[in-house]
Amino acid sequence: MRAFRNGLAGVVIGCVAALLAVGALHFGKLEHLEGITFDLRARALARPGPATDDIRIILLDQKSLDWAKEAFGLGWPWPRQAYAPVVDFCRRAGAASLAFDVVYTEPSVYGVADDKVLSDAFTAFGKVILAADFANRDGSATTWPDHVKTPGLTARNQPPAKPAKVATFPIPDLASGAAGVGNVSANPDPDTVYRRIPLLVRFDDALVPALPLAAKLAAHPEPLAFGPGSLAVGKVIIPVSRQGEAILNYRNTGAYRTYSAAAVMESGLRLADGKASHLALSDFRGKHVFFGFSATGLYDLRPTPMGGVSPGVLINATALDNLLSGDFMRPLPFELDAATTILFAVLAGLSVTVIRNLWFTIGASGLALVGPVLFAMVAYRMNIWSGLAVQLTGSLTALFLAGAYKYATEGRRKQFIKSAFRHYLSPQVIDQLLKDPDRLTLGGERRELTIFFSDLEGFTSISEVLSPEELTSVLNDYLTAMTDIIQETGGTVDKYEGDAIIAFWNAPVDQPDHGLRGVTAALRCQEKLAEMRPALKERTGKEFRMRIGLNTGPAVVGNLGSHTRFDYTMLGDSVNLAARLESINKQFGTYIMLSQTTLDQLDNAVPVRELSRLRVVGKSEAVTVFEPLTKADLLLRQDILPHFAKGLELFYAGDFTKAIAYFAVVADTDPASAAYVAKCKELQAIKPANWDGVWTMTRK
Repeated sequence: MRAFRNGLAGVVIGCVAALLAVGALHFGKLEHLEGITFDLRARALARPGPATDDIRIILLDQKSLDWAKEAFGLGWPWPRQAYAPVVDFCRRAGAASLAFDVVYTEPSVYGVADDKVLSDAFTAFGKVILAADFANRDGSATTWPDHVKTPGLTARNQPPAKPAKVATFPIPDLASGAAGVGNVSANPDPDTVYRRIPLLVRFDDALVPALPLAAKLAAHPEPLAFGPGSLAVGKVIIPVSRQGEAILNYRNTGAYRTYSAAAVMESGLRLADGKASHLALSDFRGKHVFFGFSATGLYDLRPTPMGGVSPGVLINATALDNLLSGDFMRPLPFELDAATTILFAVLAGLSVTVIRNLWFTIGASGLALVGPVLFAMVAYRMNIWSGLAVQLTGSLTALFLAGAYKYATEGRRKQFIKSAFRHYLSPQVIDQLLKDPDRLTLGGERRELTIFFSDLEGFTSISEVLSPEELTSVLNDYLTAMTDIIQETGGTVDKYEGDAIIAFWNAPVDQPDHGLRGVTAALRCQEKLAEMRPALKERTGKEFRMRIGLNTGPAVVGNLGSHTRFDYTMLGDSVNLAARLESINKQFGTYIMLSQTTLDQLDNAVPVRELSRLRVVGKSEAVTVFEPLTKADLLLRQDILPHFAKGLELFYAGDFTKAIAYFAVVADTDPASAAYVAKCKELQAIKPANWDGVWTMTRK
């Protein structure tokens, strides 16, 4: 009877949870989360398509800008005739089409003759498509201009095409030589990530193709036809929304063969002079070519599911790839999303209410969450976008409700709370919460903290060779050892992020020597990891090394979060700097890096060597950083440190040649010296003006 009651409760809880999740999906509350899960699937499962190699991308990158400046004295913007060798090269190579992902809205500052040179190159090629912007904002045209060729598209049935009232067209002097125009306006999802593209828009009673579709039709004209939720281009059937938008099936990073505009321009100029091209013409024969910008200052970088920002031309290249490969993504119908959500939520509810053994319950609950993930991944491989967010929301909600039911009926709520807080908070915080339960509310205070960030070097390669069970076991042993040291020195562990540990000192209790505590903990952690390293290598076949960043400064610390869910944590610029220092260790080959403010707390209790004056990404002010040393380190490096210190002095003074001479002596045994040798050579080539001795970081 009890088993039946628990089973019935699991089914009811699962249905209720699924109803809540599907309701959230219907009212658009899961869009952001679904976007995140789609992006994770795209990064994990992206692969080239059948037509990926039919596309080439030419990027006007920083290298091209530098080359043009050095070789021809060209500043930005370039003369239009500078692009003519690119067009001529593609023509000579026999490219199928050339699409410029650039809206030329203004005449050349070098005069009409300059535009004519490029227009003549367009005409000679005959298959050049220019960009136009049908964005319904800031446009200058409300009717189709005479100087632009009309697309002339016709289609059976009523096409799903988004209407555009205004548009921005390329200037007449260039448009007259092009084969046509294509729309480059695409709206990102609410989270600003570009996952869709409108293949058609309607403007002034004309159907206008997107730039990739226009490039395809310029090379191989084909009829268009429309069905319920689909657009047919020749024999390729594309699933589209009511607005004519198709979901992009992104390829893995680096899938498209990409060339610097400088290399193509140089080859085009050599061909015009009767010389051999540096680039193989066969690499472009029969290929669809896109020209776009990637230099940061040219402002055509857009967020994509593949992470970070990418040149906007990559979105159009992906769309053409999907068009040629016939593998655009198609969404799973709402009804099927709802049905799968109910199934997974019921299984999740039963996994908690029916199974009595705690470990079996945890395992079954894990499987209930893995199910939606596996289903979504299989569907993605079939080019189907299933609603992973709604399925996970349903399962997680069911697990939560079932857990609440089980705790309430078994009277274990108090034990659960104690256990949960033991995992998340330091013993000092738990003691304060027991004494003052009112602290279980939102609120924070501004305090000076010493902040600790650590990360395992090469953890991805370690995780790839271990089973989930082995990885969990190894990681737990490592985190336990490091956490014990942090807490023994009075630190509070803020959180774990995979293999990373975030901790701080001087909160919630006052610790006047918090800087020394943090540095001592860092050195002890490194010593402990050195002891564990042989055994860990025997278990994993990999060397375990940890990078640590330490910074001291003001931060807000306390119970931060929402009114229903919060953690005892910290935030502020000082926290961000500690995280940056941990990562910057990679560039110097060091494993502990601390800031000047932390050094000021030590009162000469720990020997250090000065590493650099850094300007981290996003900050204008420089920070001096140091590497703490043990007595054993001082003994081992007694021959290295004087050479490094002298080289650093010369580096600060801008005498890079002499600095190299000192660093090079110990570069083979001191990674930081080797890093400075490379940096000095780089600066010798750049010859920076107004050198201030600061090493400016270009990445986080």
